Amino acid sequence: MAPRPRGLVIALAACVVFAACGRGATTSAPILGGGATPSVSAPGSATPAVTPAASIPAATPGTTNPPAADDLLAIVKARGKILMSTDPDYAPQSSITPQNTYEGFDIDVGTEIAKRLGVEIEFVTPGWDVITAGSWGGRWDFSVGSMTITSDREKILSFTQPYYYTPAQMAAREGSGITTLDGLAGKVICVGAATTYFQWLEGTLDFGSSTPETTPPSGATATTLSTDRKCASSWRGGRKDFDGWLSSITTVDKAIKDGLPVVKVGEPVFYEPLAVAVDKSGPPHAEFVAAVDKIVGDMHADGTLTGLSMKWFDFDYTHQIGG
Repeated sequence: MAPRPRGLVIALAACVVFAACGRGATTSAPILGGGATPSVSAPGSATPAVTPAASIPAATPGTTNPPAADDLLAIVKARGKILMSTDPDYAPQSSITPQNTYEGFDIDVGTEIAKRLGVEIEFVTPGWDVITAGSWGGRWDFSVGSMTITSDREKILSFTQPYYYTPAQMAAREGSGITTLDGLAGKVICVGAATTYFQWLEGTLDFGSSTPETTPPSGATATTLSTDRKCASSWRGGRKDFDGWLSSITTVDKAIKDGLPVVKVGEPVFYEPLAVAVDKSGPPHAEFVAAVDKIVGDMHADGTLTGLSMKWFDFDYTHQIGG
């Protein structure tokens, strides 16, 4: 997020908790970056106070015992609402409509997770660099923001199994004459700040044993914007101080569909597993992660994730591909 945005395939059998790359009824203008962030309820949902209720709910359906009182799962259920961080400018994963509501693949996935947990959902919009830094301080409960599992992120965030996988696609500014990756040698490439795309260009991307072996075009350098999509939007605004753009193939395809001056360049440079993330510095959350991981697994098994992927991408990205 790809930011959200807003990498090579990791085998699911290795471990479901391993560590990578954002809308409601009414809201004030979203805030990107640190500081206070407005929150928005999903359409039709209530907006109860964020402070967790004192009582702890009864057992989760299908379990023998209620969740531990201090676990994030119990806190969310007592509150009756889950807070999800998202990107307001990362279509088709997440964006704000003219009606000031949120829509996108990640929005639908997060909303379905909340439904299966039996709670309402509310969205907040911190900057991607803030989300990936951890230390959320209880401002939101989880990220369903197309976050790639990386070794560095695994140190500060807990992850579920991936809910989908996407290729990282290089693109060029329309009219630049660039048609191959070699054509980007020595060029400036735009990426979202704090993304796996930036890390790949800088040579610091680490997926553990599945770290990509591909390398950036010789001499290419990175410039960053707050979210990937703004790279393409900047070209439409006349900006020409960079010729390349690296993002999720889903975001590149959406930009092309929206008529932005973008062309794909070459094959995907790496593939990334994207998962739900939770802050390790927050409340105990082993039961929360286990519950959400099971929901993600169920959504894979019952076809929900495939259906949502086809709805938003016209392609099923919910299985490991490429590599």
